[in-house]
Amino acid sequence: MNLDGRVAVITGAGSGIGRALALCLARRSCHLALADIDEKGLAQTQAQAQANAAGLRVSAHLLNVANREAVAALPAVVLKAQGRVDLLINNAGVALAGNFELVSEADFEWLMEINFYGVVRMTRAFLAALRTSDDACIVNISSVFGLISPPGQCAYSASKFAVRGFSNALRHELAGTRVSVSVVHPGGVATNIARDARIAPGVPADELRHRLDLAGKLLRMPPERAAEIIVRGVEKRRPRILVGRDALMISLLERLAPVGYWRVLAPRLQA
Repeated sequence: MNLDGRVAVITGAGSGIGRALALCLARRSCHLALADIDEKGLAQTQAQAQANAAGLRVSAHLLNVANREAVAALPAVVLKAQGRVDLLINNAGVALAGNFELVSEADFEWLMEINFYGVVRMTRAFLAALRTSDDACIVNISSVFGLISPPGQCAYSASKFAVRGFSNALRHELAGTRVSVSVVHPGGVATNIARDARIAPGVPADELRHRLDLAGKLLRMPPERAAEIIVRGVEKRRPRILVGRDALMISLLERLAPVGYWRVLAPRLQA
């Protein structure tokens, strides 16, 4: 896929991988429609993208992907600003810390509304516009926790497996059209998602400290590097994009030991 002159819609563009993707695409002369619930972060990404590539159209759209009415209204606003849409990157996501019995139904649903139903709503909203493109792609950001399911991640892992399944089925449905689908499984990328996670009531303080320390050790890849891998995968039309050596290793381990992988991983993560 040649991204020069294309138009990309990116959710979660106010920070982390979303911002890095915006800047990476801007360097490829791709016009941008940036969406995020964080107005300040969104404005910063817009300014950086415009500074990186003169002449690009970079529009900013304040959006909560959990709001179905706001998502449904977004395509008309984007098309007015950009004229077309060729690439949809569903990147917005949140995290929730705590074992299943500690996580409330409301918190579980809050996460699913953003991580999974946000992807579904955005895809439904923009699919008609993408079909009018001569070359389009939907990119859904899952996780390595969409490949494996660690304890303490029931909600997050459920959402990321759902993104994976939705993406794979949609790819098969769109086979033969001009719209391709890529699902992305990032490994340990150095974003704030772990530190910004919602904490279930009752999580012991020492467990929380351990989780944050572990996140600091494992989330090492710069978002800029992750974005470059993702964009190259889109350019090469890869249906599955694994980001990082840890993601490659986990993918292989899960295939070799689909039930017993946690016995191998747990001692290394608890060390």
